[in-house]
Amino acid sequence: MSVESYESVVIGAGQAGLSASYHLSRLGVRHVVLDSERRPGGAWQHRWDSLTMHDVHGVADLPDGRAPGESGERANVAVPGWFGLYESQHRLPVERPVKVTSVTSVGDLLAVHSADGRTWFTRTLINATGTWTRPFIPHYPGAETFLGEQVHTHDYPGASHFRGARVAVVGGGASAVQFLGELAPLTDVLWVTRREPVWRTDFDVERGREAVALVAERVEAGLPPASVVSVTGLALRPQEQEAARLGVYERRLPMFTRIEPDGLRWDSGAFERVDAILWATGFRPAITHLAPLHLRSSHGGIPLLRGSADVQTAVTAAYDSRVQLVGYGPSASTIGASRAGRAAALAVRRQLGHPQTVEPQSAPRSAESQFSGVSRIVTSGG
Repeated sequence: MSVESYESVVIGAGQAGLSASYHLSRLGVRHVVLDSERRPGGAWQHRWDSLTMHDVHGVADLPDGRAPGESGERANVAVPGWFGLYESQHRLPVERPVKVTSVTSVGDLLAVHSADGRTWFTRTLINATGTWTRPFIPHYPGAETFLGEQVHTHDYPGASHFRGARVAVVGGGASAVQFLGELAPLTDVLWVTRREPVWRTDFDVERGREAVALVAERVEAGLPPASVVSVTGLALRPQEQEAARLGVYERRLPMFTRIEPDGLRWDSGAFERVDAILWATGFRPAITHLAPLHLRSSHGGIPLLRGSADVQTAVTAAYDSRVQLVGYGPSASTIGASRAGRAAALAVRRQLGHPQTVEPQSAPRSAESQFSGVSRIVTSGG
């Protein structure tokens, strides 16, 4: 069994993990980044092929690394390529593939255990595992009897796969809107959501602040993070305008209550026959490996400490200051994750008691750019 020791271990090499590693390196913190993927790219390498850099409304820059711009290039090619180049240019200490199974406390140290029997001892931990590996599908009676196909955003095979089938798209986020726009020209679609969607014509800075603040309040109270799409609202991309004209975005009210072998049943007795159910119902934080540390509150979430007025830099676990969570709760966006990486690195330095070296700096941003990433929480996360 291999045992290694570090001042900090970062779990995950997505946007948040790369930002944290960059800043740890700048601060002289000896660390390693453990990534479960076989190649760079984080969750982006698994996005569906039809998702382009236009669709994700851009991706926030990494520190000292400009993101790919909006284009017709596939997001699952552009972003992984950028991540790989970033890792190489900044010589970030990424090890892969490493599947972390648990983190335990051993005296003053934390022990990070992997599926292949390796252990890394560390004085601090930065968790940057995101949500992609934990797709969420709500339970409905009769789901196991459905004779058609059930697919989650995580495994979306592309619109052509459903050609000629009647598809129920379930979910109220940006991914559901994108799927409906792609499917409408090819097949019959039915949209079902729990709540009435909120549409917007442009992003509003105040809405962004409100959305981040709501998420932060929940996390600080120890509640699980919730979707902010009801605050930020949904927008139609140009390629979805035709689908809107056809009435695709008129949702079925209210939510169905049962799934039958050939369709969906409502309390009223109404029935809709469908051949496939596409669950665009989001993801949950991938944090089960942290369970031995008992970081959760009685409400089910991991409460975080807010060290400043900037809620997107709330990263320190309230029940164990050795642990920082980035890309969780208020930092669960591309901009939030990058900024939280810096906050986590600074928190690690304080925990280690390192001399007060020059802090890593981030380029100044306007209020609009600080909060524009909020609208990407659902777009990039399903």
